[in-house]
Amino acid sequence: MSEPIAFNYYRKAQSNFKPPLIANENAYLGDVFTSEKNDPEKPVSCGFYRLEKGTPLVYTYTYHEMKIILEGEFDIEDETGQKVRATRGDVFYFPAGAKITFTTESYGLAFYTGQRKEGGA
Repeated sequence: MSEPIAFNYYRKAQSNFKPPLIANENAYLGDVFTSEKNDPEKPVSCGFYRLEKGTPLVYTYTYHEMKIILEGEFDIEDETGQKVRATRGDVFYFPAGAKITFTTESYGLAFYTGQRKEGGA
């Protein structure tokens, strides 16, 4: 019989976890958890993305990602011309290959889950 497997827990992550700056002067992203150790073939990573007013972030996904908007707002646009003003509670799926532009007039905070290794964004 195999050993029991424990879950992972990050208390009050939405307010306590501070993602690092990853692009421009205003785009922050950090993985909180990853399944890479337990499933190296098909890892899933999750964490927080924060964008502050300033330079738009243009990002081409190399993996599938789901994102839920927690605070603030984002303007999200893809190469097809689809554009959405995203606010709290909105959920997105970004397929691998999608080129997405994120902007905000104030700030936005989102939680994501991506089909990728830790730090693979």
